[in-house]
Amino acid sequence: MEDTNRAAGTLVVFGGRSEMGMEVALRLAAGATVVLAARRPDDLEAEATALRQAGAAAVHTVAFDADDLASHRLIVDAIVADHGPIGTAVLAFGILGDQARAETDAAHAAAIAHTDYVAQVSLLTVLADAMRTAGAGSLVAFSSIAGVRARRANYVYGSAKAGLDAFCSGLTDALRGSGVRLLLVRPGFVVGRMTEGMSPAPLSSTPDEVADATVRALRRGRSTVWIPGSLVVLAFAFRLMPRWLWRRLPR
Repeated sequence: MEDTNRAAGTLVVFGGRSEMGMEVALRLAAGATVVLAARRPDDLEAEATALRQAGAAAVHTVAFDADDLASHRLIVDAIVADHGPIGTAVLAFGILGDQARAETDAAHAAAIAHTDYVAQVSLLTVLADAMRTAGAGSLVAFSSIAGVRARRANYVYGSAKAGLDAFCSGLTDALRGSGVRLLLVRPGFVVGRMTEGMSPAPLSSTPDEVADATVRALRRGRSTVWIPGSLVVLAFAFRLMPRWLWRRLPR
C-alpha cells in the first residue's frame, strides 16, 4: 500500500488558508516539501510553522488567485521548475456564496460558479496534464453532498458542485493507466469558517474528520470517499425523493 506522504514529488495545497486543505497537508507533511498557494502568501506564516512542526522538510508559499484562469499554467510550471514534480495536489479553494443575493445578482451567481466549477476545471486540467507528463501524481478535489441534487436553498452552489462532480468522474476515467490518480471527496456539512453562523446539518463533520478520511482514502488508492461514509445512503435517498418534498427541504 502506497504511503502518499512518502511518494515522490512536492505536496501543493491550492487554497493555503483552507481548514480542510491544511488539515490534509498536516497529515501528509512528514518528510515532504510543501507549497501553500494562496492570494496572500505573506499571511501564511502560521500555517507554514504548523507544517514544519508536523515534520515537513521544507515549506514554501506562492501567490495564487484561483479566479485568474490564465495564471494556472504559469503557477504550476513555476512550482515544478522550483520544487520538482508535484506528487500530490489538493484543490482546497471555493466559496459558499449568498444564495439569496445570487437569485437577483447575476454577477454573484456567476462568481460562485466560476470559483467552484470553472476555476476547478481549469486547474485540474493543468495539473492532470503536468502529472501525465511526469507519469505520476495524485489529485484531491472536494465535491459535496450539495452536488447530488441541487436544492432550493442553495442551488447555485449545489449546481457548481454537481458540475465539478461530473467533471471529476470523467477525468478519473481519462487518467486510468496514466499513473495519475484523482480522489473526489464528497463531504456533507462541514463545521468550520465557511459555515460559521449556520446550524449544522445531520451527518455533519469537522475539517479534522474530513482530513482523516481523505488521507485514508488516498493511501488506499480510492477514487471517491463520502464523509461520513453513511452519507452515501442519504445521497441515494435524495435522488429518489419526490420533487414536491425535495423543494421543501430547509437546506
